[in-house]
Formats: sequence, structure tokens, C-alpha cells
Amino acid sequence: MLKYLEPMTEPPNREVHLAKVTRRGFLGTAGVFALAAYAMPADAFETYPTGATEMPHGVVDDPLVFVSIDADGTVTLVAHRSEMGTGSRTSIPMVMADEMEADWDRVRIVQAPGDEPKYGNQDTDGSRSMRHHIQAARKIGGSVRTMLARAAAAEWGVDPAEVTVEMHEIRGPAGQTAGFGDFAEAAMAQPVPAHDEIAYKTEDQFRYIGKGEVQITDLHDITTGAAVYGADVVLDGMKFAVVARPPVVGGRATSHDATETLAVPGVESVHELPYGGLAMKFAPLGGIAVVASNTWAAIEGRRKLKVEWAAGEHGSYTSGPYMDEMIATSEAPGMPARDQGDVDSAFANAAKRVVRTYTQAHIAHIPMEPPAAIASYTPQGLEIWAPVQSPYTARTDTAAALDLDPEKVRVNVTLLGGGFGRKSKGDFVTEAALLSREVGAPVRVQWTREDDVKHSFYHTISAERIEAAINADGRVTGWLHRSVAPSILSTFAPDNGTPMPLEQGMGLTDVPFDIANIRCESGKAFAHTRIGWFRAVSNLPHAWAIGSFVGDLAQELGKDQKQMWLDLIGAPRTLDPKAAGLPDDFWNYGEPMAEFPIETGRLAHVLNVAADGIGYGKDLPEGEGIGLAVHRSFVSYVACAAHVKIVDGRITVPQMHMAIDCGFCANPERVKSQMEGAAVMGMTNALHSGITFENGAVVESNFHDYDVVRSDNYPDVVTHIVPHPFEVHATGVGEPGAPPVAPAIANGLFVATGERRRALPMGTQA
Repeated sequence: MLKYLEPMTEPPNREVHLAKVTRRGFLGTAGVFALAAYAMPADAFETYPTGATEMPHGVVDDPLVFVSIDADGTVTLVAHRSEMGTGSRTSIPMVMADEMEADWDRVRIVQAPGDEPKYGNQDTDGSRSMRHHIQAARKIGGSVRTMLARAAAAEWGVDPAEVTVEMHEIRGPAGQTAGFGDFAEAAMAQPVPAHDEIAYKTEDQFRYIGKGEVQITDLHDITTGAAVYGADVVLDGMKFAVVARPPVVGGRATSHDATETLAVPGVESVHELPYGGLAMKFAPLGGIAVVASNTWAAIEGRRKLKVEWAAGEHGSYTSGPYMDEMIATSEAPGMPARDQGDVDSAFANAAKRVVRTYTQAHIAHIPMEPPAAIASYTPQGLEIWAPVQSPYTARTDTAAALDLDPEKVRVNVTLLGGGFGRKSKGDFVTEAALLSREVGAPVRVQWTREDDVKHSFYHTISAERIEAAINADGRVTGWLHRSVAPSILSTFAPDNGTPMPLEQGMGLTDVPFDIANIRCESGKAFAHTRIGWFRAVSNLPHAWAIGSFVGDLAQELGKDQKQMWLDLIGAPRTLDPKAAGLPDDFWNYGEPMAEFPIETGRLAHVLNVAADGIGYGKDLPEGEGIGLAVHRSFVSYVACAAHVKIVDGRITVPQMHMAIDCGFCANPERVKSQMEGAAVMGMTNALHSGITFENGAVVESNFHDYDVVRSDNYPDVVTHIVPHPFEVHATGVGEPGAPPVAPAIANGLFVATGERRRALPMGTQA
């Protein structure tokens, strides 16, 4: 087993180094970059906002925090965002290296521990790593390049404007040359330049940014098995633990008998953990922990536990009746979330009224790596190793749970074998810390797949009712969308049954259709399990309903589905929030509407690109069809064209075309990868993903009854990236690919079979 880091003996002040992989070289011939030659417009930096106003601790752009240079010229860059496949651990340092003119083969990346006051916001979620940090990364790299040039100029007695920095080499006007290492100490002792003292590169001078040639830095280790994930960390004297958690959220053990458990060879002790529930943020659920000398003994010991559970107030939660209640709620007026025009008049004067309801079950994240955390508690403090998306939150939450000063807690971030929002919640980290303190030794808490399926923070369940008023000319003149879903807010505060503006702004209130009269409402729904964010969050049910309803409207009006989409989107325009009736608290992913507006031309364009790419309109054999859907989320625009084919009564999707407009594309290789992953995950959501509850407990337990798309039904995914210059803001990538996939598949299934399915998951049989 891989040896990682020893437990701390005092509150540490060191970086955690994950394994470095040799990287490919890049083109060695490029124009010489003179310090005075970078000609980006003076206001380009200011007009490219960080968008980080809502993030705790915001953005840090201090090069002395993120960069160090060794005497041999090796550049060490700190990655402060977690790596779970999105490429953040590579892409942000890549931007620093580009602006610094560092040779990527001589760059080493280390992972930051959880320390937001030092590194800025570390929540790797919300599709905002590049969106919020690209400019900070450029400033960091540009600062170091400037500092190197100034240090060399001082040594050579020349004007810094006469010094050039290119591909890890510093050159003077009289033929002087030096490596980064020659001036490492002097450069890092220079004052950090102000923004207006840095001559930034122009886009045509980028070496790595936007090129798509930089693979993720951990690729070799991941493919050879050398990568360090949570469960790969081993400490001397470490114990292994699993927890028998209450089947129902808020439940607790009324009694337990560990006699047979303690008889299992390797089992050392049994401990009862404090109980959690709703409105307790990311607190563990509690339960009975089994600590052993190995994972097999711990799991076997848990199997032999005899526990009596009291279900508590959520013991009657059963999915079927609850969904019926939500559908009934959607049939009555709800709380207004958007009101544009005169919807009542539009429906009163309609020649035709189309009404449909779409539903979605709870979804579990099921990353390939189930949660795991290692904690070592000593009198000096607490050190943690874990695959977490939000390491500083895990640090402060765990410190609070153990009544520790956060300065005495260190969270080391390993690679994540998938996250999708689940690993933003550090309940499993707190479990390990509590047990390490209890047993006086390092402890690894390991979740099994069954634990992961049955005790997650689930994506919300929803019922979406949409009504359209159609005039005598067949035009949609009124739109009424009622959304009913328990809110994520119930995880943080006493539940009042209403959604946050954040959830409403994800595809409900911001529907961009050219319809004069639009009303969006939310119905009350109270949570009975832990609700957490899942990839794309509330965009999933909203896009599912709207995209499917567009297909239903096309059928009702006898229109081609692509033309139906384009008719509803209308002519290219920028949505005026006030004229569109958007609420004052409309949530635009934390970004200012003036800088990140809703642009329907971009929405229509990606739809056309995906449709053209897949050959929409071509003749297909019986039992095949192409479905389309498009959605704006995380201030990006994504369309999906799905080719659905019925094979021996089974729904298959041999090909999907994904078209994304994410503004300036800093790392095309990762964008392509994220669209491929979103297509497959969206297909899993469409056909398989459905968590159900009976008497408060989750019914499903593992992949045999909570399946995923497998290799025998894996689509060929073709990605189209809409090109933009740097001045067009980079926007989200990790999440916005998922929402249009399920409605595209449903629309394709209708074309192939004539059957319309309106409940997710749709199932796999035609």
C-alpha cells in the first residue's frame, strides 16, 4: 500500500505533494516575448470579472502564495482546487505557467491543503474554477515573469523593458542569458508588481492557453495505478472503521448488541457516534461504528451488529405517495417566481391549451470512489487526508464538531475518484476525526457502495407542470410553469418548504423563450431526506421538463422539433431582466447580468451546431430517431443531439453530439472530456437513476438495483466547441453539459417509437 504522509506531531506548515508525472514537451519555436511587447488593451483585465463576489474568501492572486522556483529552475505551482476529472488541478496552473513563460516540462504541481484565508475560495463546484480564477492565474504568472525580468535587469544593469522572458529563459539586450533558477531567489524577493505594471500576453502569444495540448498532470499516475486517492493513504498504526447509520434520516439506535461483532477476528472496538438529521448542514448521521485492524473485519463486524432503530419523524416517507402529493401541489397556484405580461389573459383567449407534467426521482451521486477519510488526532492537533471538493469547509466543520481551533486542523486533499457535489459535504471526514479522537490512533472511515447509495445527500425529487396557451395561428402566447421540489436549504436551516432563488434561477425563472406572457411558480414541498447539490443541481428537472415539453408541443402543433425550439427561442436578443419579469433576487450563478447576460442567439446557435453535426433531418430506419434539447446553465449554452435506436426492445444511444458555448475556451481537452462525461452521466440519469424511499429508508443499495450506463450501451460522443476570443468571458463547463441530455433522449425516443415518457428515470426497455 502506498505510503503517503506521516501524522503530524505539531500543527504543520507544509505543502502536500502528490506524485509528479513527466509531461509532454511542446513546440519549441515561438516568437520571442519581450517584457514591453505584451499589448493586451489596458482595460481588458478589468472588463473580465472574477465573478467571485458570492464566494467565501474570494480570489487570491499573490504569486508568493502560489509560486516557488528552485535553484535548478524547477517551477512549483500550487493547485488550490480539487481534482476530480474536471482538470482544475492542471488548467489553473497551466494558465500561470503560460503567462510566466515557464516550460511545462519543468513545472511541478503541488496540492494546497484546506486554507481559504491563504489561497482564496477552494469550493470546487458550481463550474466556476476557470470562470473565477483565470484572470488571477494570469496575474500570478505575469507577476513572476515581471519579477524575473526585473531581477535580471538589476543584475545586468539594464532597463527591465530590454529583458525578454521566453520558455524558461531570461535574455538581456547584450546577449546575456540565464535560467529561471539563476534569479529565483532575487526574483521572489522583488516587490510584487501591481496589475498595471504587468505587460500581459495577447491571445496570439498564448503558448498553452486555448491550445488543448496539455493533458491533465496526473494522467500517467491515474492510468498506471500510482495516483493517490483517499483510501490509498496509509499511516502507521492506522485503524479501519465502518459505520452502521440510521436507515432513516434523523433516526437513532435505541439499543445495540455488539457481542458477535467483537468476536470477529480483527475487530477492536465499537462506538456510538452522535446523531444528526436535517437542518444540520453536513453533520454525520451518527450510528454505531466498528473499528478494526482491517476493512474486512470492520465490514464483517458491522454485519453481525444487532441494532434496534427508532425512525423518527421521517419514518413515513415513501416515494410514491409523496410524488402524488407533489403532482397535486403543481396543479394549484404556487408562489410567484417570475411574472411577465398577462398570463391569465393569454390563457383565457387561447384557441388551445396544452398541459403536461414531468417528474424526476431522487438521484444519488455514486462516484466510482465511495467516500473515505483518514484522520489522525493527537494532543497537538488533527490532520486529515480526504478526497474532498471543499477542504476548508471540511476543516472548519470538523473543527467545530470536535470543539477545536481550526488552526489546529489540517485537511490534505487527495485526488477524487469522482465527486459531482457529494464530496463537497464532509460528513465522512468528521466521522473519521471523531473516531480517531475516541480510539487514540489514526482511523480510516470507509464507506461501501451500499453506504453511499443509502446515506447520501440526494438530488431533489421534483414534479414540473407546464401549460402553454396556443392562439389560432398555432403560436405560443402564454407559458405557465409550476415547479415543486424540496429545497437544498432544508439541509442548512429549518425547512419552510420553499425553494431558494438560487434553485429557481436554474432553468425555471430564466426560461429564454420569446413568449409575451410567462409565469413561473413554486409549490411547497418539505424535505424528508438530506438534499444536496448534484451535478447541474436544479437545472436537471427544469431542463428535463422544458425540453420534453418542447417535444410535446411540436407533436401537438404538427411541427418539426428543431423548428419548435427555434420558434420558441426567437430572434437573437439579450434578455432584459426587468422587461422579462425576472425577480429582483434572480440568481445568475453569482455573476452580474451586465457581464453575463442571457443571449438567445448563442442558445439557438449551439442547437443548430449539434443538429447539423449529427445530421438532423436525415432518413433513419424504423425504430431510430434523433432528439434535440438545449439549455443555458452556469452561464454557458449547451445543446445535445441524441441518436436513439431500439435494439431488441432496448433503448440504446449509439451517438450524441454535444455543442457548447462556454465563452473563451482555456483548455479544449478538458472541455471535450467534460462533455463526454456529461453525456454519459446524463444518459444514466435518463435511463437508470432513481432513488426511492419506503418508510423513510432508501430501497436501492448497489449497482444491481441502481444501475449506470455500461459499455454495451455507451454512446460515441462528438463535442463541438464554439470558438471565441479571450475577451468573451470564460464560463462554466463541468456541469452545464448534463441538463439537455435526458430531454434529448426522450425526444429521440418519441421519434423512434411514438411513445412519450415523462418520468425519470425512463427505464431501458422500449
